[in-house]
Amino acid sequence: MRERKSKVIEIVLLGVLGALALLCLAAPQLFRDRKQLQLLSISVLLRDTDTSGWTVARQGMEQAADELDAELRFLTLTTYSDGAEQEELLLRELDGGADGLVLVPADPIALPAALLQRTNTCPVVTLESAMDGSAGTVSPDNVQLGRQLAQALLEDWDGGTVLLVNSAPGCTGVTERIQAAQQTLEGENVPTKRVRDLPQSGPEERWVMTFDASSTQHTAERKVTEEFSFALYGVGSSTAITAQLEQGTISAVAAWSDYAAGYLAVRQTVEQVRGTGEELAPLPFSILRKEDIYAPENQKLLFPIMSSSGR
Repeated sequence: MRERKSKVIEIVLLGVLGALALLCLAAPQLFRDRKQLQLLSISVLLRDTDTSGWTVARQGMEQAADELDAELRFLTLTTYSDGAEQEELLLRELDGGADGLVLVPADPIALPAALLQRTNTCPVVTLESAMDGSAGTVSPDNVQLGRQLAQALLEDWDGGTVLLVNSAPGCTGVTERIQAAQQTLEGENVPTKRVRDLPQSGPEERWVMTFDASSTQHTAERKVTEEFSFALYGVGSSTAITAQLEQGTISAVAAWSDYAAGYLAVRQTVEQVRGTGEELAPLPFSILRKEDIYAPENQKLLFPIMSSSGR
């Protein structure tokens, strides 16, 4: 009897141990599946045709997504700043079940009407331009940026018309920068002229201003390859723009942390989805010239990855 009882106990113990072993094998997968189910799906809609100019901002976005349990889907346009195409992508992402959207709006005036076409809306956070119905905007103070960039040009100006390149006429943030710069220049009796892009043969004017990073990089590249001699004042802190500033191709830029902008945009979107978002303050920016690049206070601004790895 005692021997039979021992065998029963032994069988029960083996069964319990076997069940525990199976549970240990299955538990990690169960927890992984559970975590996957909790991930928020955030779509990032740019107004550029590729993400090359958004490399550092994307790193900030991915850092925030990793910390806040979100996954990102990046979408670009086939034609630069095409508002109609971006509207189509936005509606597709809404219909596809995106939990939130980060948007660099090509046409922030028309897009709110597109959002009203759907009942399945989600929080939308914009970069660069404010938009009606958005859950926040990550951008410097565009009016102050335009004024201060114009002041940098005035320090160098010795006569002649200033060409103001408006590469994204539907973008209200860029328009605010241009208007503020134009008012500042004309207030000092400096003649100005607005254009959509540089003439194919190059500008007659000796002074050129651009007001978004893509336009600044494109204009700087043309200045080098086509050997134009105008002075260029622009916007941006990408590696390519910083290199052009260092080489003297660009005289001055308005720069802010793209990494911080990307991080804040995704964080604000996730927090709005979860009902915890707060109002965003304008991003701090600086007007930089060649001699300012390696100043200690500008290291994290222009070289955020190198600065963080050196800590």
